[in-house]
Amino acid sequence: MIALKGAAVSAKIKEEVEGLLTGLHGRIPKLAIVRVGERPDDLSYERGALKKMESFGLQAESFAFPEDITDEAFKKEFEAINLNKDIDGILLLRPLPKQINEKDIEHMIGPGKDLDGISPENIAKVFAGDDTGFAPCTAEAVIEVLKANDIALSGKRVAVVGRSMVVGRPLSMLMLKEHATVTICHTRTENLKETCKHAEILVAAAGRAKMIDASYVGDGAVVIDVGINVDEDGKLCGDVDFESLEGTASMATPVPGGVGAVTTAVLARHLVKASLARQ
Repeated sequence: MIALKGAAVSAKIKEEVEGLLTGLHGRIPKLAIVRVGERPDDLSYERGALKKMESFGLQAESFAFPEDITDEAFKKEFEAINLNKDIDGILLLRPLPKQINEKDIEHMIGPGKDLDGISPENIAKVFAGDDTGFAPCTAEAVIEVLKANDIALSGKRVAVVGRSMVVGRPLSMLMLKEHATVTICHTRTENLKETCKHAEILVAAAGRAKMIDASYVGDGAVVIDVGINVDEDGKLCGDVDFESLEGTASMATPVPGGVGAVTTAVLARHLVKASLARQ
């Protein structure tokens, strides 16, 4: 089984970003990372994003708020970040605590600063096949990994386990645009294992640590793991039991070191594009 590492894909995107930066004539774009609370997966993503922005020569600042911040107080803080002219793009780490109305925040964020495709305008563009908006970074990163490894999507049977608006649904739309035949599954899908085993490309985005093992995977299938979980030992792991796939899958992405590295590179590319659009 070939491990599909994200580093080479990220390096390729970095070259593209360096080319785009020349159009800014020395101005350095700035990212705002907005986090509420201290969830381990959020902290991991934040660290990775900060490191990636620095390595790409971009600016980033974290705006962290307590878990118990009120809806009113958070909206006031978020609006200030959204209107800050020094900030070119925003990454909001989700899900937000229950007391905050996440839908309201999705409507508040400026589409031009919405680097992770959460605003109604950007999501509508993804579902319409319109490239002028920003797709969710993780969904776009999956497409980048497949393309970089010459894994064609056209005509392929794809199963996506996960129906969230963060990954599952927008990724399915991006795959349809590449002419794949997509089945969206979830934890309540009947005969889930059989549906997954029928897929030539299987994407795990259910948010359950090591849920997908070899029993879900057809011979020679490509497995893409977008999960970010923390196991009982406090270590990062994905939605896939990677070791169990040996001898069944032809290729699979590890966690860490797989899609996550590409997700933050896509975020960097979105940041530069947002900055160029503001000129």
